[in-house]
Amino acid sequence: MMKHLNLIIKGRVQKVGFRFHAMEAAYKYGIAGFVMNRDDDSVYIEAEGTGDALESFIGWCHRGPIGARVEEVKVSDGEMQSFTSFEIISRAKWMNTKR
Repeated sequence: MMKHLNLIIKGRVQKVGFRFHAMEAAYKYGIAGFVMNRDDDSVYIEAEGTGDALESFIGWCHRGPIGARVEEVKVSDGEMQSFTSFEIISRAKWMNTKR
């Protein structure tokens, strides 16, 4: 069964390649959705996939790439969006899609 999760990752997660590596991890685990930097220096991810795939992806998010220092990962359920790929997006693009 497919699920949608919203994740907020805090710590040293910007300027360490977190978004790019999150996209690679998403491809590896078969996750669709997006990742973006937030103004408060955290990273925001919307992820869709099977329960097992999402658990593996969340595990990766707790570690992050080399150079990151993940201090907190907040996970909440969200409404399915039926994403077909995983991409890095800008905050401006995300704001335009939420109107």
